[in-house]
Amino acid sequence: MANEIDDLKQRAEKELEAATTPDGVDAWQAKYLSRKGEVKQLLRGIGKISAPEEKKRIGREVNVLNETLEKKLASRREKILGEARARQVAAETVDISLPGTRPSCGRVHPVNRMTREICEIFQNMGFQIFESPHIETDANNFQLLNFPKHHPAREMQDSFFVSEDVVLRTHTSPGQIHAMRECAPEPLRALLPGTCYRNEAITPRSEIQFHQIEGLAVGPDIGLADLKGVLLEFVRQLFGPGRKILLRGSYFPFTEPSVEVDVDCILCDGKGCRLCKDSGWLEILGAGVVHPNVLRNGGYDPEEFSGFAFGLGIERIVMLRYAIDDIRHFFANDLRFLEQFS
Repeated sequence: MANEIDDLKQRAEKELEAATTPDGVDAWQAKYLSRKGEVKQLLRGIGKISAPEEKKRIGREVNVLNETLEKKLASRREKILGEARARQVAAETVDISLPGTRPSCGRVHPVNRMTREICEIFQNMGFQIFESPHIETDANNFQLLNFPKHHPAREMQDSFFVSEDVVLRTHTSPGQIHAMRECAPEPLRALLPGTCYRNEAITPRSEIQFHQIEGLAVGPDIGLADLKGVLLEFVRQLFGPGRKILLRGSYFPFTEPSVEVDVDCILCDGKGCRLCKDSGWLEILGAGVVHPNVLRNGGYDPEEFSGFAFGLGIERIVMLRYAIDDIRHFFANDLRFLEQFS
């Protein structure tokens, strides 16, 4: 029996030393010190010994073995857990001398970026930003801008009607009425950026939701020459010095005369290329002298005041600057596209 105790002790200590993980220590404890473990089996075997003195001696030795293994188990477990904690601490340690990791940050959307840039240019020329509602009455969106009921020009702007006389604004031009009525009879220079809505087929060049900036100047003796000077300065600040503009006659109900404004192609400098369709010019906005009826509806006497107005599409300007061929890219939320505008 004494030999069995020595063999068990040596074997148990050797296996405990080989256990290097908490699971390995738990398995060792189950094998040697559990209720069905080998040490308990030795205790049960004491009953087979007939000599009382021998039985006591063997019992003491088994108890000493049990206590010894218990202590070694506790020591081994503490050592393994300590090593695990040390590895964890080492893994979680932050070296404050290392450069920080720059987090991934969002970017300003190209439409918002261009809106800010355009607004800054006109603000430097004395224009003041006004806000106007996205939902307008039919009167503000059409009638007061010289679009009477059943006027053919209304077909140019297929509308989203909220009710019979309420519409999602089809352009930023209704803001002219709000700005004039707020400032009349004082002169004003107003800039009206905003979102517009039209019930159109979605194509590479048209969307049902887009962005415009409306410009309006009202005062004594303001005419087409003033409009041309302001727009030429705007184009040169936005697209670069030396740019030229071309005014072509057009028609808008709220201006008379009305013009379409082109800039010489930013890619070929007016020589003709695919972007400008070999014309040498790119259309960028519509403008004109404010119609007397619109001035009157805004609270100004057209005998004393005149003015000019212009409207440009933000997406159109961004597409021209970066040679983008599809307006749908802007709000498809494709990060591969948006991350290019850092």
